[in-house]
Amino acid sequence: MKKMILFLTLFLLSLTEIQAAPLSSVDYSIVSPELQSFETVRYGNPYSGNYRSILQIAPEISGLKGVRLPVDKSGNLNAVDLTLEFSRPVKVLLGVATQSGQSVVHSVLDTLDFHNGKLTAKPVLLNGLSITELPAMDVFEVRYPAGEQSITIPSNPGFHLAILGVVASNQRISYRDGGIEDQEDYEAFYIEGFSEGPQLFSVIGGQDDPVVEEGMPGTEGIQGGFEGGAMIKIDSVYHIFPTERAGEEGMPATFDRVKTRIGHWTSKDAIQWTRQSTILQATGVYAVCPEDNPMNDRRSAIWSYMPIYSEENNRWYGHYLAYTTDKNIAPNHSFGRIWRCESTVEGIEGIGGPYKDIGIVIEPGLDSQWWEGRQGVASFFPYKVGDEWLSFISGAYPFRNKSDYPDKGGKGWFVGLAKSKKLEGPWTRLDTTVNPLVSIHPSFVENPIVSRLPNGLYIAVFDGGPEWLKLPNQIAYTLSKDGLNWTRARYIPIDVKVKKWWDTMRTPLGLIPEGDGIYTIVYAAIDNNRRYHPMGMVQVKMDMEVLNKIAEGL
Repeated sequence: MKKMILFLTLFLLSLTEIQAAPLSSVDYSIVSPELQSFETVRYGNPYSGNYRSILQIAPEISGLKGVRLPVDKSGNLNAVDLTLEFSRPVKVLLGVATQSGQSVVHSVLDTLDFHNGKLTAKPVLLNGLSITELPAMDVFEVRYPAGEQSITIPSNPGFHLAILGVVASNQRISYRDGGIEDQEDYEAFYIEGFSEGPQLFSVIGGQDDPVVEEGMPGTEGIQGGFEGGAMIKIDSVYHIFPTERAGEEGMPATFDRVKTRIGHWTSKDAIQWTRQSTILQATGVYAVCPEDNPMNDRRSAIWSYMPIYSEENNRWYGHYLAYTTDKNIAPNHSFGRIWRCESTVEGIEGIGGPYKDIGIVIEPGLDSQWWEGRQGVASFFPYKVGDEWLSFISGAYPFRNKSDYPDKGGKGWFVGLAKSKKLEGPWTRLDTTVNPLVSIHPSFVENPIVSRLPNGLYIAVFDGGPEWLKLPNQIAYTLSKDGLNWTRARYIPIDVKVKKWWDTMRTPLGLIPEGDGIYTIVYAAIDNNRRYHPMGMVQVKMDMEVLNKIAEGL
């Protein structure tokens, strides 16, 4: 009896493996000159004129070559006569979705003309893939003989359609429900190398393991790892100033976000790092009341150290974030204030300090805007535009009105701009006709760091947001010609070349030029199974021709 049970178990497992085995793609030609192919994989972009991308896909159909169909500005299909040429009998795989929760039936596809093709009477795979902003798609097969064959698609047929790929006529999908969920509330995004259009950055390499990891020299006393901060390269030496989630011995992981410190680390290759010093140390003392009250310790947590060199003063300025923290209100980081400190050592070589505090640059007050929310001014990065200075400021857990204060922050991580005649200030928020800058992303931009590209464009790299918030979970960037108007976010999928050791991608520490269009990025990320958040490294290469074409359109 036991042998029979074991046999049945192995048999069922073998069936599962057969079901999950990828199909082999058959090569074919797209005769219709206006249409292009795409790769039917995670992040694949099935539509021309739209950033909708594949989020999840059943393994059977992953890796095929699909056809990118044209859509209008609303994402509805345009009319198209799709002509393909096959060298052998094949099956064309279609992804089809109607309204969320509704089953797709054969009759739904009656508006399409398959000409010589024969459509299956029912789906061969239920819930086989998800695409941003759409319900989950079922998969149908259309059998075609060899030769030139066509599918006529009318405009806006009343359902969503994707051409997923072509397989040999004798290949079979074992019918099952893939269990992939609808993603109608997952906003579409542009991801490098997958979305339609020229690719600005390509990933050329990096480290498959963290470059600053628990147990390495210098990490003593850091219970929670790292997050945020900035990276500078001077001559041949890299300098990083990460937030060290030091925490306190014997306290839970939530305390790692409170008793923080700013470290200074150096490296010759951005791989092997040596800790040099502690720049700043937070107190870790929690608030005694929920309001923004001077009775509270306003330097309970310190984050996001951003060094900027002042040519006029011939020394480094450090801008950093100091929080009040609360044990009982989310987020525990509240009422952020931006401080400025100055290196006591003149010149470029003074980057390591020591630093002395000068004062608060910008803080919550009567000129705060509702989108800044309970988290207050949560980051600050100044950059020069002409004779003036602009700075990204950020906020989170926004208030809708006065009655929300102090403990009813909503959801959203936003950025806006402040301006000043001088780096030293005073700094003034731009008004609400500009702030918040939703052109980059409507609800999530965190810790942008600005630099200049060879053609003069400004670029800001930032944390693109976690997957649990229905965001791409990748390093993101945005471009600007004038430092004021910024493009829609683009995301760099570094795991196409670097082994993914993280679950949640966090903050890039900057974009360091190495020459010949190559840039180095050090980033913080999270392994959900660990308390410790390490840092990684990746290198990307920029295409100057693509950059110049983008600049022409700005």
